[in-house]
Amino acid sequence: MWSAEDLARDAARRQGRGLGAAQVAAKVAEAARRERETRQQLGVPASRDPYARDPEELAELWAAKRTEWRRIVALLQATGQESYDPEQDAQGTAWAHDREARQQGVRGRHAAWVKERQEAGDELRTQVWLPADTSRHLRTIAARAGLRPEQVLAQLAHHATMNDDGSLTVAPFTPQHEPRLNLCSKDS
Repeated sequence: MWSAEDLARDAARRQGRGLGAAQVAAKVAEAARRERETRQQLGVPASRDPYARDPEELAELWAAKRTEWRRIVALLQATGQESYDPEQDAQGTAWAHDREARQQGVRGRHAAWVKERQEAGDELRTQVWLPADTSRHLRTIAARAGLRPEQVLAQLAHHATMNDDGSLTVAPFTPQHEPRLNLCSKDS
């Protein structure tokens, strides 16, 4: 979901606060060393550990971290700051706001998906086998109403009420197209 650059920028903002130019330069050297070591592992047979990271992805991440730490060293030199303050880093702040906006978008889409799944859990999909004469009668009613038979059954169930004695009652109603009773059939 997040690129190596996104991950590197986020890590540098969190880890870099208060570091001086020499300390950030040490981070550049460490990232270069870790990238080199990781790239050397590319020729080694893959680990059987299912949680081991892909060496190629890890090398890309270290390269992105090296690039970001270099940018911060250049920022400190250009501005003359003694230590790195993420709030004084306009480019880093813009990236952080963009990342946060994308995270909120992902969270919003996920919340909508979860709500949709919860609502789908309340839906009922059933298959009903009716005797031939009942089936013909239902098809006639549905055709006269301009509906599919399952739409008529759904409206019938929607209008049914259960009495205290357990019997069902359906007040007279006219079957009609109702968008809130969105039904699917194998025919559609």
